[in-house]
This record gives sequence, structure tokens and C-alpha cells, in this order.
Amino acid sequence: MTPPAQHTPHVAVVGGGVSGLAAAHRLRTLLGPSARITVLEQRDRIGGVLRTIDLAGLPFDVGAEAFLARRPEVPALLEELGLSGERVHPGAATATIRAGGRTVGMPAGTLLGVPTARARLGDVLSDGGLDAVRGEPGRPLRWEPGSDVALGALLRERFGDEVADRVADPLLGGVYAGRVDSLGLRATVPALATALDAGADSLTAAATAGADATPAPHGRPAGSNGDQRNGPGRVSGAGAPPPAGPVFGAVRGGYRVLLSALASAASADVRLGVTVRSLQRRPDGWRLVLGPVPEPEALDVDAVVLAVPAPALRRLLEPVVPAGASAAAGVELASSVVVALAFRGADVAAMPATSGCLIAADEPLSVKGVTHSSAKWGHLAPGATDGLVRLRVSMGRFGEASTLQVTDDELLARARTDLRVLDGIDADPVAAHVQRWGGGLPQYGVGHLDRIAALESAVGGVPGLAVAGSALHGVGVPACVGTARAAAERVAESLVTAVGPS
Repeated sequence: MTPPAQHTPHVAVVGGGVSGLAAAHRLRTLLGPSARITVLEQRDRIGGVLRTIDLAGLPFDVGAEAFLARRPEVPALLEELGLSGERVHPGAATATIRAGGRTVGMPAGTLLGVPTARARLGDVLSDGGLDAVRGEPGRPLRWEPGSDVALGALLRERFGDEVADRVADPLLGGVYAGRVDSLGLRATVPALATALDAGADSLTAAATAGADATPAPHGRPAGSNGDQRNGPGRVSGAGAPPPAGPVFGAVRGGYRVLLSALASAASADVRLGVTVRSLQRRPDGWRLVLGPVPEPEALDVDAVVLAVPAPALRRLLEPVVPAGASAAAGVELASSVVVALAFRGADVAAMPATSGCLIAADEPLSVKGVTHSSAKWGHLAPGATDGLVRLRVSMGRFGEASTLQVTDDELLARARTDLRVLDGIDADPVAAHVQRWGGGLPQYGVGHLDRIAALESAVGGVPGLAVAGSALHGVGVPACVGTARAAAERVAESLVTAVGPS
């Protein structure tokens, strides 16, 4: 008697950003060459909020531009894909901050903008602001261990408005496109929360302890990543010397090199321009309803990885995992814009030789950050390329979407107006590109960690279903890759369990 043919698993990955592609790649590794893997992406391209354009003929990232090299996910993935030789690191140029109407060096001695006992803030704070920082350790502190609060409110209460607006907001705003007042302490500066829980008697003492326990400079939450989606500079800690090796990395040729390699190695059926309208549970797997309402298409699969933004996650989970949908509904999004520009070198000779500038929240400027890409990255330097100087300007923070609802020409005009103030650039660019990211970045608000724990617990109780992406444990590429691998491993394990031992 002929034994029945072994079932070939079919997995759908919803979302063709780096999380979805990394999940598809990991699934291929775990399930082997015979498995069917279908990636469904609503856009007409892969990459999600990662995008590499040709700016005056040179590859240039207008989404995230770097990753935290001291986290293992991206370096390991590059090695696995044979791309280790394409990994590059920033040069020696340092970052600046615009505060109090002046552009000065990035203040030292802070934990992601929270002053430690070694903080040097004389260049960015007024005399009154400095007095408030000096007096904070002597004021009684009440803290309930395990609680979570808005970071901005805590900073304003303990140090006054200037620390929040001129130090913490630009640093964290460059990470989340968010305001410090809407970001949760536990998700954004976990080392500070840990020190407060341990009994620190002031916020200064907690920041000092957190910095001492955080040896590497980093610009993302713990369990997250170090890529800089909007900001130009390095975020300084105040603790022990960092371990050897560069802090940040990038991919020569842009993130599209990594995305293309992932798609190729995954050997998946990548379907672009496809909307997943609903997710339904079936006795032997899942049904995804695709396409336009008048002509729906049913796709039946054994398992699903959802690597989509929080609103889409809520919508798809609602009928099948309502508790997970409710948790996802609590994650809000921020919109932002990146304006990429290329200039002739002779036209920008007066531009500072820095890696860029972050902008304090109380500055009368439209932009929130400028990255001097050709000074920051050796492979983009004028002498290594075509003589052009390339930079990127970032705009938009959480709650300010209306300020971005203007034409591309107006956004370009605003960027150029502020570049005259910040960099003395008054020349016409050789090339320009305006990249809008509507709802591009999840906000890690108060209670974010609890929301994600509830989401993952609810989904974890459903076999053949997993979630991944920037809404979970970090907004940058390493964290996204980490969630993608975990989701793929969960799904693959559930498929093996369902089939049983061979």
C-alpha cells in the first residue's frame, strides 16, 4: 500500500517590509525548499518604511539609514546572506544640537537626554535651567516601583521645561518621530525605570545608575535597535566606556541591497499591490480574503505571520483574536517626512563638518533634524563619489500630521529655509526628493510594554499565528529582524507539531 503523500506546508506572511521579508527568509531556512511561502504586500514595492532611492544617481536611504551594530541581528543576517562586505560604519564627524538659538555640540553626560551627575549642559540650558538640574537631587522623589509615566511629564516636574524641550525631546524625537511628553518611560528609557524601581532617591541618581549599567551609546529601547530613522547623530551615555567596535552601521548601496537579498533567499511568492481584507480561522488552518470587495480572492494556508502596522494588525486580529486586537489598538502612529538633497560641493563650502544637527522642541524651525550624510558616511563622501554633497532633512512629530499636509514644493521650501539658518546653505540643489511616511512610526506610549505583553500572550495561544514588526519591541531594523525570526520559529514549530513526528 502506498503511504499518503506528505503535506507541503503553506505559510502566508502579511507585510513585505523588512519584518515580513526576514520572517519569510527564516521560514525558508526552517521549513526547507519544498514549503510554499507567500508574501502579501499592499504597496507596489517591498521594504515598507525602508526605501532606497537614486539621489543624483547614487543610492540613498530615505527611511532608516543605519542600524545599531552592537546588536547581533543585522550583522548576523548580513553574514548569512553573504553581505558582510557591504557593511559600513560612520566616520569621526560628531553631531550637534540646536538649542537656545545656537548650534552647539551634543551635550555629554545624559542617559538619552536625562541628566546624570556628570551632565554638562551649560551650552544648551539657561542659568535657570542649570539651577533646576543642580537642585533636583535635593528634592524628595516619590516613585511607585513597577509604575509607568510619560517621560516628558517626569522630566518637567523634576528638571523644568528646558531639559525636556532642549535635550530629551530632540534625542528621542529623532528615534520615534514623537514628543517626549507622549512617550512612556519604561519602553523608551528602561534603564532609568530599573534604577527608579531599585530605589534611586532622585532622577539624577537614577540616570547615573542607568548610564553606568548601559555601557554602549544607544538610541532605542532595550530589546530594540540602533538605527536612526530620523536623527543624524550619536546618542551619548554617561557610563563606562563602550565595548570595542563601531556603534552604528549601514549597508553600502542602501537598505534595498538587504531587502533584495532577503526576498531572493526566501524564494517566496511575493505578491505586490494586494490588500488582505480579512483573516479567518479554518479547521485545518487559515483563510485570507484578498483583493477588492467586488471580486474577493480566498487564499487558504496552514499558518500566518502578521508583519503589519498596528492599525492593520488590530483589524485583522479582531475576528480571530479580539484580545490581541484590543491591545494593538492602543499603539498610535506618527507621520514624518524626509527631504533628501544633493548639492554641488562648492555651493555648500560653509556647511559645518559635522554628522548633522538635532533641533530642540522650542526652536522656531520646521525641521527636527538634519543629517550631513556625505560627512557622516565615508562611502557617500564627495571625494569617494561624484563630488556632490548629500544630506537629509527630517520633519514631523507625533500629533503634528496637519503640518505635513502641504505640497512637496512647500515641504522642500521649508527645508531649504531652515538649512539657511542651520548650515548657511543658500544654493539650489542639484537633486531633491520628498519622502512622506504617513503613520510610519509606532509610538511607545505609557503602558506600551504591558500592551505588547497582552498582544503576544493572546496571539501565543493560537496555533499557526504569529506577529512581528516595529510595533512590538523596537522601531528599528535589528528589533524588527528579531521579532521576525521569533515569529517564524513559532510558526514553524506549530507546523511540525501539527504534522507530528515523521
